[in-house]
Order: sequence, then C-alpha cells, then structure tokens
Amino acid sequence: MPGLRREELAHLAGVSVDYYIRLEQGRNHSVSDAVLGAVADALRLDQDERDHLFRLARPRKAVTGTPGGDGPRPEIQRLLDWISAPALVMGRRMDVLAWNRPVCGLITDFGRLPAPERNLTRLHLLDPTIGRRYPDRDMIAREAVGQLRIAAGVFPDDPELWELVDELKAGSAEFRHHWARHTVRTKAYGLKRIDHPELGSLTLSYEITRFPQDTELSLLVYTAAPGTPEEKALRSLAA
Repeated sequence: MPGLRREELAHLAGVSVDYYIRLEQGRNHSVSDAVLGAVADALRLDQDERDHLFRLARPRKAVTGTPGGDGPRPEIQRLLDWISAPALVMGRRMDVLAWNRPVCGLITDFGRLPAPERNLTRLHLLDPTIGRRYPDRDMIAREAVGQLRIAAGVFPDDPELWELVDELKAGSAEFRHHWARHTVRTKAYGLKRIDHPELGSLTLSYEITRFPQDTELSLLVYTAAPGTPEEKALRSLAA
C-alpha cells in the first residue's frame, strides 16, 4: 500500500518482515488462508484484489495450448447456435473459441480469421478496422487488463499469455497504462458502446458467465432492452 513500508505492512499482517518478503517474492507456497487474509486486510484490498492475492499464492501448474484440447464441447456450440443474440465462448486468454452467426455480424467473421488472431482483446485494441468501432477504448483496455491479470495469477507460467500481454503492451497505450497500474478487476456484466458500420451507434448490455464444468471457458452474450433500436438491430443480425 502506498506510504507504508514493508515493516509496517508485516506488523499490520502479524507476520515477520522476512516472512512478508518471502510472500512478496513468491517463495512461500504453504501460506495459510488466515495469513493471506491478514495481508489482504493490511493492504486494504477490495474483493477482486483479495481473490487475486489468493490466486497468486496458489498458482496452478503451467499449461500451454488451447484450453479444452480441441476446443469447446459440441454441446456448447449447439447452445450458441440456439441463442439468437450475439454470443461467443472465450478461453482464459480471451481467445474466441466458438461463436454464433449474429456475433459475426456484430464484431467480425471469426471463421475467416486464422486461429491465432481470434482474440477479443487483440481485435479490440490492435485491429484498426474493428478497434474504431469501440469508442470507449480506455474502458476496454482496463477491463482486459483486469481479466488478463487474473489469468496470469492463476497460470503464471503460461507463455502464450505473456506473449499476448507483451504484444498488447507494445501496441496499445491504453493497455500499457492500465497494466502498469496493476489493475485487477472482474466485470461480468455492463454496457458496451459499438459504432457499427451498418447498424449505427449501439449501446448493448453484455453478460459473461462461466461453465461450471469447463471453468476456463466463458460465455459472452450481447442483449438489448425490448422495444429499443438496439433490439431491432440485434434481431436483424439473427434474421
């Protein structure tokens, strides 16, 4: 926490300075929940930051490649095909692993992109054609940093994740700014503004949810309130 020395933080957490330093450096993997909770209290962390601290203290083993092996289960693709609203499934790095037809009309035809380019954050922040559709670039960068920071805490040895982070830092000033601030946030719903070249300016609601037995996968769905121009626009994508 700004303004406090390690000695003061260690005292507030009820641990020795040496123990606190080992925690900072990731050299103590047997730390108890009670100690982590005390450190979180001393740092005055909010819930997202507290959860991130616990994940950092107990990282999972290195994993490479696409989560889920060959991709999401066929049942997940069928679910997407039944959803009339724009929807897609992302992996932990925000790679787009499955999608339906309406979301291709809203964002881009993911089937025409090489698999390595099907990354939602990369498209939002680095692709000039798609990026100009999103006027709230700073918000998008902040939310992306929050999600990728969490993924890095769970999978700190994932080389593909760090390659993506380096690419985003090099290509996006907004991403670079928020990454340096160590932003950690999870946002499962909200509003997204999209300036669509054919449908005009849209303000859509979005929801993100995880699959209980496929925890590395997230379902993203865009919706609109009944009777609004946005609802009419989304219905046209499903027609």
